Formats: sequence, C-alpha cells, structure tokens
Amino acid sequence: MRKQLFTVITFLFTQICFAQTKSISGFTTSSANAQAQLETKFDAGLSRENIGLNIKRLSAKPHSLGSAAGKENAEYILSLYKSWGWDAKIETFHVLFPTPKIRVLEMISPTSYKALLKEPALKEDMTSGQEDQLPTYNAWSADGDVTGEVVFVNYGLPADYDELAKLGIDVKGKIVIAKYGHSWRGIKPKVAQEHGAIGCIIYSDPKDDGYVAGDVYPKGAYKSEYGVQRGSVMDMVIYPGDPLTPGIGATEDAKRLDRLQATNLLKIPVLPISYHDAKPLLEALEGPVAPAGWSGGLPFTYHIGPGKTKVHLQMAFNWKIVPCYDVIAVMKGAQYPDEWVIRGNHHDAWVNGASDPISGQAAMLEEAKSIGALVKTGWRPKRTLVYCSWDGEEPGLIGSTEWAEFHGDELQKKAVVYINSDGSGRGFLSAGGSHALETVMDEVAKDVIDPQTKVSVYERKKAEEVVSAATTKAKKDAFNKNTLTLDALGSGSDFSSFLQHLAVPSLDLGFGGENNGGEYHSIYDSYDNYVRFKDPGFYYGVALSQTAGRTALRMANADVLPFDFRHLYTTVNNYTKELMDLLQQTKENTEIENQLIRSHDYTLAADPTKTFIVPKTKEEVPYLDFSPLQNALSSLQKSSDSLSSVWNKAVTTNADHDALNKALYQAEQQLLTTTGLPRRGWYKHTLYAPGFYTGYGVKTLPGIREAIEQRNWKEAQDQINIDAEAINRLANYLMNTASNK
Repeated sequence: MRKQLFTVITFLFTQICFAQTKSISGFTTSSANAQAQLETKFDAGLSRENIGLNIKRLSAKPHSLGSAAGKENAEYILSLYKSWGWDAKIETFHVLFPTPKIRVLEMISPTSYKALLKEPALKEDMTSGQEDQLPTYNAWSADGDVTGEVVFVNYGLPADYDELAKLGIDVKGKIVIAKYGHSWRGIKPKVAQEHGAIGCIIYSDPKDDGYVAGDVYPKGAYKSEYGVQRGSVMDMVIYPGDPLTPGIGATEDAKRLDRLQATNLLKIPVLPISYHDAKPLLEALEGPVAPAGWSGGLPFTYHIGPGKTKVHLQMAFNWKIVPCYDVIAVMKGAQYPDEWVIRGNHHDAWVNGASDPISGQAAMLEEAKSIGALVKTGWRPKRTLVYCSWDGEEPGLIGSTEWAEFHGDELQKKAVVYINSDGSGRGFLSAGGSHALETVMDEVAKDVIDPQTKVSVYERKKAEEVVSAATTKAKKDAFNKNTLTLDALGSGSDFSSFLQHLAVPSLDLGFGGENNGGEYHSIYDSYDNYVRFKDPGFYYGVALSQTAGRTALRMANADVLPFDFRHLYTTVNNYTKELMDLLQQTKENTEIENQLIRSHDYTLAADPTKTFIVPKTKEEVPYLDFSPLQNALSSLQKSSDSLSSVWNKAVTTNADHDALNKALYQAEQQLLTTTGLPRRGWYKHTLYAPGFYTGYGVKTLPGIREAIEQRNWKEAQDQINIDAEAINRLANYLMNTASNK
C-alpha cells in the first residue's frame, strides 16, 4: 500500500511541478504578492520542537473539565497568548458535569465475575499511573441499579435490532452489551433505551482496535485487553452543550432546567468496559449463534443470548456544576475590526489527552505565536483574528456551545468564518465544512507541503484517494479530479454550534490516517504514546499550523472574501439527486421485500434450526414531489453565477468592498429555519446536521433524508418544501447582492 501510494504521488508531482500558480483567490495581484511574502514569514515562525514541548506540557497531568489541572492549563494558555501580544482573557461558564461515585458490574449467573473497571499503569508510559485520572465511565449515563439477562446487540444500531426482531429476540427488561464502533457511542444506549433495555454495556472488541488490528500498547499502538474508551453519551443530536441551559449561555445566573427535564440525557445506566471484562460475559452467553458479521476477535463463538447469563449493573454520579474555562485571544483588525476570523481547538481531555486534543491545541498555539511575532514587526491583519482554546468539549461540546450561544447575535453580525481543529497526527489532510469555501481550501492545500513526501498535502490526499478507491471507475474519477472537495460536517467537535445553530461558515481541519491505534479516551493517550506512534518529530503538527494558519490569514486579509456559492449549488444539487435515488431505491426494496413476505420466501430462506419471525409487510412508498427543491436549485444556480461575475470584477479593483464582504459571510444564514429540524429544533441549518442515529456522522439535507429513512412520508414532503424555501431565500439574497454591486 505504502509503495503504491508513493508511486502515485511521484507521478502526480511530475505533472504539477512546473504548474505553480501565484494568484490567491480574493486578492488583487499586488496584495496576493504581499500575502505570499507574509505566509512565508508565518511558516518560518513555526517550530515543531515548540509544538512538541507544548504537547508535553499540556498533557503532563489529567485535565478534564472542572479539574484543577484543567484550570492550570487554561491559565498557562492565557499566559502564552498574552506573551505573544494577543488581548486575551478567560470566559468562564458554569455547567453541569457528572463524575462517577459508584461503578459496579458483576456477572451473577451462570458463574460469578466482578469486572475490574480499571486500566493498569505501564512502566513504558510515565503518566499512566498518575492520580486524579477520571475512572472509566460514560458521562451522562443515568444513575441506576439494575439486574437482568444479557443480550449481545452487535454494534447496537437500529439495523442490529431489526436482525434481533427477525430472530424473535426482545431486549425489553434486559441489559444489552454492544461493541464500540460503526457509530458514535451515544447512539448505542439511545437505541437500547428506545427498545426497552434497562442498561447498556459498551466494550471495545479486539477485532476493531485491539490485537486483530495490530500489536497492542506498549509494543504497538493498538488497544490492550485492559484499555477502555471513556466518552460522552449525551444525546447531542438533540442539542449539545450544557444540558440545563439549551439555547442560552450557561452564565452563573442563567436560568436552568431541572436535570430530569433535559431531553438530551439518557434514562438508563451505561458503562464502557475493556475486552478483558467483556470476555467472561460474552463467553457465557447462550442462545442463537451471532449472525454473520457480528462476531469479533475474541477466541470463542459469539452468541446473542438471552438465557442464564445475568449481570448486576450499578452506576451513581456526582451531578455538580463546575467552571468551564474558555480562553479567548483577540488580535484586532486594522481595517475591519468588526469582522471576525475565528480559530478554535479544545484544551480539555478525558485524561492526559496528548493526541486528543493537545496535538491540535499545540498546533493552534504555534499559529498564534507566529502571528504575534508578525504583529511585533508592524504588520496587522485587516480583520480581527479570534483564537479560542475551548474547555468542556469532551463531555458534549460544552465550552464552544456556551460561548456561541452567549455571543450568538454578535457572531451572526461579525463572524466571517470559524476554523476548527481537534486531535491530529501523521498522514493525510482531512478537510470539511461550508462548501462555498472550497476554493480557498483547495488553494491552501495545494500550497502547503507534506513533510513526508514533499509534495502538496492536496496531492498526497489525492494519491491516497486513488489508491484506496474500491473500483477501477472510482480510481479513474479520483485521479482525474483536480480540486479539493470539502466533506460535509456532522458533529463531534467544536464547529457544531457555529455551523448548525448559527450558520457561521465553518471549516474543520486535521491530519491522520497513519496514526491509528487504540488509545482513544484512555489513560494511554499520553505524550509517550504520541511521540512513538502518532506524529514522531511533530512534523504534521507544523503541517496543521500551516494549513489552518494560512486559511485564517487569507480570510483575515482578503480584499474580497473568497466565497464561491457555485460550489454550494453543485453540492446541494448532488445531494438532491442522492435523495431522489434513495427514494427510488427504498421503493424498489419495499416492493421486493413485500413480495418475499407474501410468498413466504423469507421463511424458506431462514435457517430451519433457528426461530425466525417473518416481518410484516411495509407501507408502499408514495410519490414525493421534488419539484420545489429542483426549482429552488435552478434559481440558486443562476444567482450564484451572477454573483460570481460580480465577485470576479470586484477583486480586480482597489475599491472598498465592505458591503459585499459582509453580504458574503452572512449569506449562509439564509439557510437557517426558525423552527429547526423535526424533534430537535436546536439544529437550524437545512443542509448539514449530525444524524439522529449516527451521531458524529453527517446527514445532508437532513430533514428530508431522515424522513425518507424513517418512512415518514408526510414529513419528507414537508421538509422538501421547507428546504426549497431556504434555498430560494439564499438564491434571492445572492441575486440581490449581485444586483447592488
């Protein structure tokens, strides 16, 4: 794979080495030359050694939300910003954060076993034995003391429960055990609760990130039998942030909900465990053999249960209000101080968090250091730069959400873009965000040099896409593509409130793919682990600083902001075609499945040695009228083309483009709905949202897509009309902007 990848990279490099471009979108020729010189100086101010020192310093102690070390880190970060010439302060919010006081998991039948629920210290990892580590738990589990039979539910997704139903297995009144993976962890107890389970256990199977994947830590990077993934199980697809203050900043005197009224909190106890603790439970299960694809890497046959295997699960928490320390640093713009380019990365971790999030935090701090050095030479950005070190991301995007909610009105007036990063490591560029920003990210990715291959990070990313493509056609398509495509953003990091609640144009950037392992949210996400397996030498820390820093500087200094809504039109048009194909596929599958049910072919195909419940026929798929959406897209195509012509003329002049720029960065707000998505009104963006049953994974045109997936046909038609109205608003807004210039 590596040899093939380098062959592709070498070939691609020979095609582009003499095709360098000196233009930068949004800059006149003279200002582009000045910007290029500025970026050269910016790059020269970046130090991989300094990034490494900050990773070591900030990951030296466990520093979760509300901890003493978390406050120490916030104050240290504040001192760095100030020393570099930034106007910096800590904004403190007061938020709910549960920590465990009772954790019990024991098998009481057919044999006895008490789970260890602890990760051992390792001599090869100097911070793994520290005090003040948060124990292994899932934040936002409910308090509970339950005993019940165990049912293995694979990854705990809705489709897995469909398989259980066909086998006649009901989890009501039982405790489920699910594998980590294939979705965000909070979906697993959510679906279990919906099916009547009284408790949920989540374990890491060695097939996914343990010895089946590679040598385990400390010999290799993968999870040992005792490793446990902590993490939030807040139902963030309802709303993120402090559960008690939805929609408003959690200031000290904020009006708070009663905890039991919070609609994003679970009602059942949840506990993560190692595969060492999962093995006795799974091995004792009887009942049907697990379906194909359900078995993991443990050395026995996986069964589903239920049966004689019973466990006792008890969880109790300290439900405390704790301080959340957001460090906000401002470098005031010389020309447009009320236009903000915002950069963010969180600083809190479940334990030491060298990779997640300190690798990204250290890279962002290095950007701030270099920018501060540039300012000391007399240069200032045209627009205000706001660098944000967030607290409380791990329990539910808390610090960024509370700040964005508290400053929401001001952000919708002033925020040009929000640029996010999180944990990062060796490998390939990952870039997602608002699709009108594809041009600026394409150009930055082609200018930043990959430290391992010495071609651009764009070309390395393209080479990886060519090599990884599954079919010949996909390989050709990837090879012939010559521009970067931004991924759509779901959730899981601090961009969510900016993009999906406020419609501030957003980007999420990072590197990875050659830093895989099993340390995630464990005590082994440490400096010792990071320097061996994640980014030895911190070379990709510098690559992240260059990528995010150049993006911030270009957005701060552009004469005309580089938004191109033609990319947005193309993207949304493709989403619409996907939805029409999804509807047709759903219709065809429904017809075939109903025919099978009526003809009893399901029964004939079933294993006669197993109980098999024939499903009921499904309602036929009706006609949905997509014409309102198609007509709106036609208007968007025309208006984005018209605005592009105006933009191209504007960038050749030295006139003041303040009004045009403001219209450009506020345009995405036209895609918000006042009522938000069905059953989760906090999410107001019509194009992007985390999936109701995927969590981090994105759903595009989510109102329509999820209504089709859930077979809610009336809602699907209603959402088509709502999305069409939003796109028409944007189209009219862009056309008016073009006409006024």
